[in-house]
Amino acid sequence: MATPQQGTFFDRIASREWLSTIMPGLMLCFVVGMAAKFVSEHYGGPTILYALLMGMSLNYLSEEGRCAAGIQFAAKSVLRFGIALLGARITFEQLLGLGVTPIAIVVVGVPATIIFGVICGRWLGMSKNQSILSGAAVGICGASAALAVSAVLPQNKESEKNLIFTVIGVTALSTVAMIAYPLVVTGLDLNPAESGIFLGATIHDVAQVVGAGYMMSDDIGDVATFTKLLRVAALVPVVVVISLLVARKKSDSGESGKSSLPLPGFLIAFIVIVTLNSTLPIPEVVTTGMTELSRWCLIIAMVGLGMKASFKELATMGWQPIILLVSETIFLAALVAFWLYCVR
Repeated sequence: MATPQQGTFFDRIASREWLSTIMPGLMLCFVVGMAAKFVSEHYGGPTILYALLMGMSLNYLSEEGRCAAGIQFAAKSVLRFGIALLGARITFEQLLGLGVTPIAIVVVGVPATIIFGVICGRWLGMSKNQSILSGAAVGICGASAALAVSAVLPQNKESEKNLIFTVIGVTALSTVAMIAYPLVVTGLDLNPAESGIFLGATIHDVAQVVGAGYMMSDDIGDVATFTKLLRVAALVPVVVVISLLVARKKSDSGESGKSSLPLPGFLIAFIVIVTLNSTLPIPEVVTTGMTELSRWCLIIAMVGLGMKASFKELATMGWQPIILLVSETIFLAALVAFWLYCVR
């Protein structure tokens, strides 16, 4: 018989053991989220930021104990569900108004960042595999891209360590960018559409893009989310290309290089909801309810992400991976900012 961890998603939901495992941490995130909402409503300021900071103050709870599983569930599954529901706020008519700029930036920015990472990594004396892993994480979608790309790269005794370093570093940088980049776009005097494109095209993880965008305004958040999901969609062709290149190198040895390349479920759900919202007369009460549920999911997820953020773990990393990640982050931000100024 399959255990709750081994069964399907619906088997786990129906399992009392699974529910009892995630409930303490999930309810903790919900209570902290309510506190963040209360502070925002009574003293001003963005709820998302309060949720993140309050979560970071409780980081120790994510490391072990009864709350760890629920915090992980909030930071991952609740986040993805909330992002999918964001489709209720967006229509194709709004997206067409953005023009081709977000698509062009993604098509150019993703491969350019990976190539820059390989060149910079060679200069730093790092392996090509680690440089590709780092460039893909920064250029596409942070930790998720790192996990997907690592799965198709050749495995050796350094692979796991490289992956851990990349995930920790890109998550920390993404959290810093979520707080700093809204100040950057304000300083650059970008309009709401340009601000959303910049945030979506430069911040590494989806969660932090959503946090930074909706921290500024709903309009900026919508554009940032769309632009970011374009980058997430780029994960599939990038992983396919890397798989083909690895398979070519392995062809002489007869290794299979088998891999699985599913499109992220939350991205499919987001596209479906946007399509329905654009083509069907959905009652306003339904879209309003989905939007509010999405907002609460994102608040809860932001608490979970804050609890999982541990900057002290960066102290265990070598300086080369950190320099590489920072260089790639600056390169991508400079490329997008320059592009936006050129197309004005």
